[in-house]
Amino acid sequence: MLEFVQIAIGGLVVGSMYAAIALGFSLIYRVTGAINLSQGGFALIAAMIGYTFGVAWGWPLPIAIPAAVLTTVVAGVVLARFTFVPALARLSNANVLMLTAGILTMIEGFSLVVWGSQPYAMPPFSGEQPLAFGGITIPTQAFWVFGVTALIIAALWFLIARTRLGKALLACAENPAAASLMGIDVPRMTLFSFGLATLIAAMAGVIVAPATSLQFDTGRLFTISGFVAAAIGGMASFPGAVIGGLFLGLVTQLSTAYISSLFSSAISLLILLMVLIWRPQGLIRGGVARRQDTRDDVKAVGHAVELPVHLGWPLAALALIVAALVPVVVTDNGIMSGLVIAAILFMALMGLDVLMGYAGQVSLGQAGFMAIGGYTSGYLAINTDIAPVLSILAGIGVSLACALVLSVVTLRLRGLYLALATLAFGLLIDSCAVGFIDITGGPSGLVGIPSFSVGGFTFANPRAMYYLVLALDMIILVGLFGALRSGFGRALKAIRSDQMAAAALGINTLRCKLAAFLISVTLASLAGSLYAFFFNFLAPEMVGTSRSLELVAMLIIGGESTLAGGLFGALLLTLLPVIFAPLAIYKTFASGALLVASFLHLPQGIYGLLIQLAMRLGRTRGNAPAKLSAVRDRVQAS
Repeated sequence: MLEFVQIAIGGLVVGSMYAAIALGFSLIYRVTGAINLSQGGFALIAAMIGYTFGVAWGWPLPIAIPAAVLTTVVAGVVLARFTFVPALARLSNANVLMLTAGILTMIEGFSLVVWGSQPYAMPPFSGEQPLAFGGITIPTQAFWVFGVTALIIAALWFLIARTRLGKALLACAENPAAASLMGIDVPRMTLFSFGLATLIAAMAGVIVAPATSLQFDTGRLFTISGFVAAAIGGMASFPGAVIGGLFLGLVTQLSTAYISSLFSSAISLLILLMVLIWRPQGLIRGGVARRQDTRDDVKAVGHAVELPVHLGWPLAALALIVAALVPVVVTDNGIMSGLVIAAILFMALMGLDVLMGYAGQVSLGQAGFMAIGGYTSGYLAINTDIAPVLSILAGIGVSLACALVLSVVTLRLRGLYLALATLAFGLLIDSCAVGFIDITGGPSGLVGIPSFSVGGFTFANPRAMYYLVLALDMIILVGLFGALRSGFGRALKAIRSDQMAAAALGINTLRCKLAAFLISVTLASLAGSLYAFFFNFLAPEMVGTSRSLELVAMLIIGGESTLAGGLFGALLLTLLPVIFAPLAIYKTFASGALLVASFLHLPQGIYGLLIQLAMRLGRTRGNAPAKLSAVRDRVQAS
């Protein structure tokens, strides 16, 4: 019994931290209707700055901790002023979610550059010696966690329920347009809510720093934990955020103690998926219902203009010739390997573009299906005599089976809840990849995967693999191009524009969305299998949630709804660290910054920019003979 109580107390400590971060999620969501995935990043930044001030520079903790919190809040407000607030006026809530994922990536990259990849640990505020109560020991830092979390809850309740500022925040949450007509500065209230959420995150980060190990990517763990807690309890409910955080902490600790630490996260995510099936809005609904004057699932991001046919085919032929000649020109194996990786990721990106760009279904778990396909085909290739082609087909089959199960959840959801479900699925696959050691190799990865071979020919070097992947890319691209120009493609665009109107026109929206989802899953699984065969190895971090977010960044940077646009994003984010190896440490920061900049300033992506330049050049050359003729006529007339 004492053991259970000891474990439960540890769960409440962890859950209090989750609850504090979840409160920030709930605050932003109630005021803006958007989810801020950068919340955990600010908790990490505050903790790391607190470590620098208090340990590296030797400041007294009563000065170092408040200074770290203040510095983080100022940085968060400045960042929100130029990213989050403008994005709310231009983008849908689903796209704002992906933009904040870019901000989180920027924070991770900044932390990697400044503090490196080594772990850090803060000393407890009140000494190392725990307190004992009847055979139960409680770390002194736990009292700080409980106290600060209670303070955050009380202060937030007082602000919302007892102050005019709180009433203004509630007005913005219920109806931003009406609040604006009443004289409330909605952008300022949005910025204030972001700053307040950053303050909550910073306070949570500094109090939990002595109880955990800090690394540059710890902010993502904070974000995921707070996000899951808020989703379970109710994204729009402050009490739900607290209950969800405490519940998640208890489940995590009890699962770790009585089952396995490898599956504690998987159990939590399964609970989340069950909640999404039963009550998508969480266990406790918020007291303020935000009116949706516009649909959340319609993206405000522009799309690349279509390339005219008279330019399209010549440019496509030129691109194919250049791609075929690349191995002749490029002699560096590192660059060739980077090209192969980019071409493999392009397969997954084409599938993601069908799902997100054409059907408008947000997916943050694409790499999960890469993992399923890669591990299935790799395991079969190592442990059986099955041909690599058949192992790839088996991986696709398993991926499609998992997709059909997941579709029970995803086809009922839209917008933010769909993004949440796909993110939960990706995280669940991450946990399984680490936990099923006999199949996946666990954290060390699956070793000994042979090179891909077919018909007696083995693709054992980057150049051979490059031509194989290039051929597959061309076949897939042409096939999808034809399919999306048909009635199926027009149906997907109609669903993306207005799902209710599409259904009224007789389009079977469920069938079309399922078809787009299965296409996306098939291509992701194929990409994962080729990834495994190319590296002869597959580890969880190669196909984890970070890869899913990177795929979204590649698609947005390259250009949505273009099919070919993802290739530019893949080439940019894959080759830049290879070509500029000394600057590879900046890759994470650059990836996040490019994603944010693309959402705000380049909505058509690199592809759209290049197409516009090509069209302008074409018009300029087309107008040149006419201008020359006009000049000749004027000369003759004179």
